[in-house]
Amino acid sequence: MNPTEQASQGTVYQTIAKVVNLMDPSGDIILNMANEEARERVESGDPDAVRGIDGQFAICAQEGRKVRMARSIGRPMRYFLAKQADGPCLIVAETMQQIQTKLEQLGLGDQFHPSYTRMVPAHYLVELELVGCPDPNPKYDRFFTPMRNRLPRDLDAIGEAYVGQLASECDRWLSGLDDREPIGVLFSGGIDSGAILIVLNHLILQRGQAPTRLKAFTLGTDDQSLDASQAHEFLSRCGLSHLWELMQVPSSKLDWRQAVRWIEDYKPLDVQSATMAIALCQAIRDAYPDWKFLVDGDGGDENLKDYPIEDNPELTIRSVLNNLMLYHEGWGVHAIKHSLVYTGGQSRGHIRTWAPGNRLGFVGFSPLALPSVIEISEGIPFIELTNWDHDRLYDLKGEVVRRGVQRVTGVEMPIYPKRRFQHGAVSETFFAGLFPKEEREYRDEFLSQFS
Repeated sequence: MNPTEQASQGTVYQTIAKVVNLMDPSGDIILNMANEEARERVESGDPDAVRGIDGQFAICAQEGRKVRMARSIGRPMRYFLAKQADGPCLIVAETMQQIQTKLEQLGLGDQFHPSYTRMVPAHYLVELELVGCPDPNPKYDRFFTPMRNRLPRDLDAIGEAYVGQLASECDRWLSGLDDREPIGVLFSGGIDSGAILIVLNHLILQRGQAPTRLKAFTLGTDDQSLDASQAHEFLSRCGLSHLWELMQVPSSKLDWRQAVRWIEDYKPLDVQSATMAIALCQAIRDAYPDWKFLVDGDGGDENLKDYPIEDNPELTIRSVLNNLMLYHEGWGVHAIKHSLVYTGGQSRGHIRTWAPGNRLGFVGFSPLALPSVIEISEGIPFIELTNWDHDRLYDLKGEVVRRGVQRVTGVEMPIYPKRRFQHGAVSETFFAGLFPKEEREYRDEFLSQFS
């Protein structure tokens, strides 16, 4: 590749001499085509072609002087532009740590800082022209724009469409696994993990396979665990107690600093959730050294907009219901509040779920975070169904999922009040002493790992 190219306006640009793509295609879960075809669709630069990829993916492809990247929520992808004497070097990887390690191997470690890394935002095709001096500006083309408010005001129909799409995606995923491969569900007895467990059990029985390949893993601590009690009651009422395994973890093993290191982030809620996810995944790994597949319910709250708006002074019910996928993507890639380092919403926060499983050698699957499932949820006429009422919005999720599970599987699913993962694993008193109260402490811990 020539070291320089003359631009039409007379400026001399230096072309990028090297692209280091550390993304492993085996980390993608493509449900409707071969990995190579999915890569070719990203390489084409056609957002409509990328939208045709069904699954959980993060793909980087190069076409001449253009590098194109696209991802769904379920897998992260970062990039970093380093300077070298013979031309700039673009590094693409899942994590900051992978980028830093590669830079050190190239003798460029002194150029690294976490704030110089960039996260590819979910649902966008990102294109970089391979020029490195001055730095290239990324181009963003949305490949996923679900139509809003297209479903009828019929909760039975909405539930059947939503849970039906969840079941369809889980069925496709099961078709790609060995029939004997065990499957674990990270299970709290809440709406999302409950729906996924019931749907997976239903599909496995439909296939004539042994239900014992499925297991519901719940975190318990030596402190009181509300999730353990809830999970036990949920499974008893559904006749699924034989699937349950309570994973007991000493509270001394709950380490928020480890969570900061693993997720490479400092947002308190995400760190707290990741702390519990690490404890649960580590307990599963210790008990089952060869276990591979774990399924989680991450994405369900975002899909049905079930977060307490009152807890966030930046939000109103009008901003939540009027903005496309606000909880999934944040304020959008062209907004002042958008973070280039982290992106926004669940596009950023899903690392709390992905990192613990990935670091411990599991293959994670988050079906509720797939574009095809999000597409159904964005079609719900939230405003008409709630008339801007907070309580009606918070109640809507349980009604939609309960009705959908019943219509798709025939199971009457119990519904419990919403509780975050980190709040269900330990008591309120213990929680208060476990985690810092100020975000500054999380941020300081994050920065210390790269000092």
